Amino acid sequence: MPNRTGPLNGVKVIELAGIGPGPYAGQLLADMGADVVVIDRPGGGMPKGVDGRGKRSIVLDLKKPEAVEALLKLIATADVLIEGLRPGVTERMGVGPAACHAVNPRLIYGRMTGWGQAGPWSQMAGHDINYIGMTGVLNAIGKDGQPPVPPLNMVGDFGGGSMFLVTGILAALLERASTGKGTVVDAAIVDGTHSLMSFVHGMAGMGLWSTAREGNLLDGAAPFYRCYATKDAKFMAVGCIEPQFFAAMMERLPIDAAAYGHQQARAQWPQQHKMLEAVFASKTRDEWEAIFALTDACVTPVLDYVEAAAHPSNADRHAVVADDKWLHPQIAPRFAGHAQADSFVIATKGGDYETVLAEAGLAADAVAELVSAGAVITA
Repeated sequence: MPNRTGPLNGVKVIELAGIGPGPYAGQLLADMGADVVVIDRPGGGMPKGVDGRGKRSIVLDLKKPEAVEALLKLIATADVLIEGLRPGVTERMGVGPAACHAVNPRLIYGRMTGWGQAGPWSQMAGHDINYIGMTGVLNAIGKDGQPPVPPLNMVGDFGGGSMFLVTGILAALLERASTGKGTVVDAAIVDGTHSLMSFVHGMAGMGLWSTAREGNLLDGAAPFYRCYATKDAKFMAVGCIEPQFFAAMMERLPIDAAAYGHQQARAQWPQQHKMLEAVFASKTRDEWEAIFALTDACVTPVLDYVEAAAHPSNADRHAVVADDKWLHPQIAPRFAGHAQADSFVIATKGGDYETVLAEAGLAADAVAELVSAGAVITA
């Protein structure tokens, strides 16, 4: 196993190749020091991007029994397995939880699905937009009277999916430390996304949230929590919810406070929207940033991801690492005693088969036989 730094140093993860939330979960574990080996598929597929950093790769043709046998040898030496296939697929491949626990009872078997391992929709295809549409998230985002706006695939795939899978894996590793036994972590994106809605459900229970789009505190209804266009067709984000922060914003705007009215006077919100729209349209985004910089007004520029990487506030924290053609988000969270990364290496598909198989106990002649049989595909 290669030398790594991070709190998960010494943890070995097998990741069955996929797209989106599974590989990102693997990236997070690799970022924290785990040795993540991706079992890639023969042929094309998605090229490796940032979510391939810090990992190793071996290509196995799992339609061949020799490849399945080799994978089980890798699993026998692993701590965690991550798979994001439809329910029942790994069982049919011969590497389901029962087969894996037969060779490694300590294995944490992490499963990622959209709809869950069981239920009427469990075998149905879906993507982030479908999952968040079924949890109340999507309906809450966008302009009233217009179609909802998908928030990229951040909420479902990565928020409700990857983060909950990683949380479950880390909890299972802690449990194993006391029981000595592995388990199955069933992370369904719809389940995680429902959990992310806990705040909304709590607000609704207190009578402070409704199902109406643009009818709530954080969905654009409030003049003090939305984005405004600037003179140069860019945007400023306004988030001054608390009265002292709202006052700090108003102190820096050429608006008569009496004419504007009270912050929480909902009947006046339509007119307040118009007043703020007109004011923010009078200056460029950079001019407004300079006015509000280092204040508690909670008014900040809206940046694209390239601008964000170069912005002094982010650059000072080395929040994004420019590495060749890639912009790599810095490892998060940060751990005391562990240095920040200054570069990253993205796995080469199939490039690590010799060392990975050797670590699993396969001799060179056995590896050569797997290659000759087409069970292992070389880079």
